[in-house]
Amino acid sequence: MNMIPPQLPLTKRRIKSITPLQLGKMLAIIYGGMSLLFIPFFLLFGVIASMAPKVHGGPPLPAIFGFGLGFALLFPLIYAAMGFVLGVIGAFIYNLVAKWIGGIEVEVE
Repeated sequence: MNMIPPQLPLTKRRIKSITPLQLGKMLAIIYGGMSLLFIPFFLLFGVIASMAPKVHGGPPLPAIFGFGLGFALLFPLIYAAMGFVLGVIGAFIYNLVAKWIGGIEVEVE
């Protein structure tokens, strides 16, 4: 008795267009999530910078730490917003080019 399932034939499909808003939402979530990896580094650099000796006429040390903390909190939002904008623009460009030369071909089962 043969226990191996039969192999389905591979067919090629072409992605003709991408919905700009959907790609923007996807990239916003992906980029925002990836930016979370950088938060510990921003916090670490903020702590290290706040321990540095104060330069005459420079900002107070708590302000330096506050700047690092604020940037660490805003960075994922900025990155997500840029992912959304670039996703929408990228989908429009893809759709324009796909009309001229066709879309991306993928093989599916």
